[in-house]
Amino acid sequence: MTIGRDRVSKSESVTIAAIEAAVSLLVEAREIIAAFQAMIRKKIVAELEPWLERARSSLIASFANGVVKDQAAVVAAITSPWSNGQTEGQITKLKLVKRQMYGTHPA
Repeated sequence: MTIGRDRVSKSESVTIAAIEAAVSLLVEAREIIAAFQAMIRKKIVAELEPWLERARSSLIASFANGVVKDQAAVVAAITSPWSNGQTEGQITKLKLVKRQMYGTHPA
């Protein structure tokens, strides 16, 4: 749902096309997810309310409800110039190494 079409193999593209032809709601859900990602990347807070309205009546309604419950944090994430993405990435990498050292994560 979130991988760019240019990053999938030809056989995966054929499979995706077949699924999308059979389940149009998945196409809509993918478009809504892409719109959310674009809104976050471009930092356009004005698009949040229209996005929520569209998302609430789709397959990702549960995610939209979660966004509504924590809307202040989402607005802050869109409008704030700061990000903890680099920190979270380093923590994730450190946890992976730790798990590998203790044998609790497949290599």
